[in-house]
This record gives sequence, structure tokens and C-alpha cells, in this order.
Amino acid sequence: MNRLATVALTALAPISWGSTYAVATELLPPDRPLFTGVMRALPAGLLLTALSRRIPKGEWWWKSAVLGALNIGAFFPLLFLAAYRLPGGVAAVLGSAGPLFVVGLAALVLGERASLRTVLAAVTGALGVSMVVLTAAAQLDLVGIIAGVVSSASMAAGTVMTKRWGRPDGVGPLAMTGWQLTAGGLIIIPIAALLEGAPPALDGKAFLGYGYMMLINTGTAYWLWFRGIGKLTATSVTLLGPLSPLTAAVIGWAALGQALSPVQLVGMAIAFGATVAGQLFAARAAARATAGAGAPTPEPFSSAEKTDRNISMDLTAEPVRR
Repeated sequence: MNRLATVALTALAPISWGSTYAVATELLPPDRPLFTGVMRALPAGLLLTALSRRIPKGEWWWKSAVLGALNIGAFFPLLFLAAYRLPGGVAAVLGSAGPLFVVGLAALVLGERASLRTVLAAVTGALGVSMVVLTAAAQLDLVGIIAGVVSSASMAAGTVMTKRWGRPDGVGPLAMTGWQLTAGGLIIIPIAALLEGAPPALDGKAFLGYGYMMLINTGTAYWLWFRGIGKLTATSVTLLGPLSPLTAAVIGWAALGQALSPVQLVGMAIAFGATVAGQLFAARAAARATAGAGAPTPEPFSSAEKTDRNISMDLTAEPVRR
């Protein structure tokens, strides 16, 4: 699979996440964000782990727990705290700063040196998002700001460490996604029980909403996201992040009757243009690195052939030969 197809498939993850707000407000019980986090992560994680028929071994028990905490278990509660303490626009802008965290962490941990153009693309993307989601009435809250910043940093660290640790031999992205979602969901359960109490009663709409969240918005989306991290640079993947608030704005306009002002439309164009530009810059940098290195030694799970083979392993019941 060529790079463009990989980027397009990975982009489906943040596009799917952009539907979270609409689904939550229209179908799910109100004021239960942590319960929603559990329902998103844990059933999806158990399902993907069952489909892959693989469980962690050795050091991958604690590595999966760490990645699950960074990408899910800490990220979800902090994100919801920021959303409750801040206007949605401010929380979205803090989230759009994630690519900048990844750029810095990837340089320190992975040796991925981002060009000035890539950094500018990340900054421009955050600027475009702010034009879409910020309003003049937005007010700031210190706790909410800290939670929003830490949630972005947590997801950024999870993205970088997912790339850094790779996967065990013979284990595909399906199993890795299942392990992380399961660990993250288990981490959120006691927090949800402490802060929200017993689970709410669910009606037909709630079951529909949670089913979508589990299968599409979380299980499939995170599988595509982690698969993309394996094939692309961490910086390239995270630069797709602005597609999430842009999708939320489009859904709000098309399905919920929310108006878009000229400033928001300009901001959407800027953020989308920055996302495309960031991918072009990353592609050129990867091409230069490949040309300069001649025939480079493949990194763990970065080969398309190996990844496709591992996916096949995940979807069969045959034992994996070590």
C-alpha cells in the first residue's frame, strides 16, 4: 500500500473522532463522560483482543498498560475534565496543540527532526482550528486549561511511545489496539465509579450510540490510528489531528443546524490546508531520508509487507511461528 493510501486510511480516525460530540449529545445519557469513556474503550478492547486471539506476554503486559494509560486511560478523563471546565472551543484549541507536543517528543525519543515548514504547518493548523471553534464569549479556567494541556501531552506521549516500542514479533496492530483499549478502559472504571456512581439506565438510542462509539469511533478508529503510526512517522500521523474538530464543525452545520460564519469557513480552509501541507512536507522528508540512506534497514513494523502479514496473522486462528 502506498503512502497516500496509508495517510487516507489513517485520516479516517480523527474524522471519526469528530463525530463524538454529535453522537454524545443526540444519543447518549447526559453528564456521564467517564462512563462513556469506559463504554468506548473496554468492550472494543476486549472484542479486538478476542478477534486477534493474542494476549500480551512478558514485558508487553506493562508496556500495554503504559500505552493504554497514555492513549486512553489518562487521556479520556483529562479530555472530559477540560471539556467540562472550558468552552468547547477552548478545549478543542488545546487539543489541536497535540502535534506540537509530538514534534518535540519525536525529536527527543525517535530522532525525527521536524523541518521548520512542518512546525509551521502544525502551528497554522492550530490557528485554523481556533478560528473555527473559538468565540468571543470564551472564558478561561486554570484547572480546565491544565487538564487540556496534559491530555494533549498524554496522547502525544502515547503516540510517540507506540512508535518507539513497536510491536512484538508476529503481533499485528489489531492485537496491540485491543490491549491498549482494554488497559485504558480498566483504568477509567474506578475513576468513573468514584465520580459518577452507578451506571445509568440505557434506552435504545443509548445502545445505538454506544455501539457506534465502540465499533467505529473507537475500535476501528484506534486500529487505523495505531496502524498508521506503524507505517508513517509519528509527526506525520499527528498532523492529521485537526481533521477531528473540522469534522465536528461540518457535522454540527449539516446535521445539527449550527451556522458557520465566514471566519469559521476561512479557519476551516486554513486548518485543512495546513493538514495537507504537513503531509506533503513529511512525504518529501521521508523521500529524502530514503534517498540519502540508500537501502535503509527496516524499522520495527514499518514495512508494509510485514504489517500486512501481521494483520493476516491477527485475523486467523493459526498459531504464529516464532
